[in-house]
Amino acid sequence: MDLCHVPATREKGWYLALMAPNVKGPNYAWLDPSRLYCHPQGLQDCVADLLQPFQGDAIDMVAGIDAMGFILGAAAAATLQKGFLAIRKAGHLCVQTVAQPYSDYSGREKVMEVRTDAISPGLRILLVDQWIETGGTMRAAIELVERLGGVVAVLSLPVCAPTGVAAICMENSEGGKWIQERYKCSHCVPPHLQPRFDQHQ
Repeated sequence: MDLCHVPATREKGWYLALMAPNVKGPNYAWLDPSRLYCHPQGLQDCVADLLQPFQGDAIDMVAGIDAMGFILGAAAAATLQKGFLAIRKAGHLCVQTVAQPYSDYSGREKVMEVRTDAISPGLRILLVDQWIETGGTMRAAIELVERLGGVVAVLSLPVCAPTGVAAICMENSEGGKWIQERYKCSHCVPPHLQPRFDQHQ
């Protein structure tokens, strides 16, 4: 799709066609969403679709996961006029932090960390990442937020109280289902396309 083209009818997820497939082999993710961010209307509609389920929810802060979650997270924070917290890969923050080990989508063992002075008990956090494949990265971010007393929406909480988790795609992997069963979630993939995304087609 041309980066200047805007469809006459913009249904939810129309901008997914802007994403580019992997042409570099198995050491890379199967799909690259970054081209979507180059399209001004595509980016705006993607962020609007991610935030739609949280309309009316009390959100105190948006947190984005290193690194591609920074793009959508910062855009969501700007739209909501809220602050933005970067959840970093370990070793980049020169202040007091709390750390959490995790395995990413490729099975690599990593550590992420967050500064300890940004989240106060009861702060309602909307967690944003680009993609949830196995769920390991997002689960680690949830753990960090909750260890510091922040609130990520659990499904048993009243709809008006919580915040939650947002990503372009949440795959129906074991880890993805674990998150969706416990937390209020938002993603951009229409139901009829979800099986293709789950199968990386």
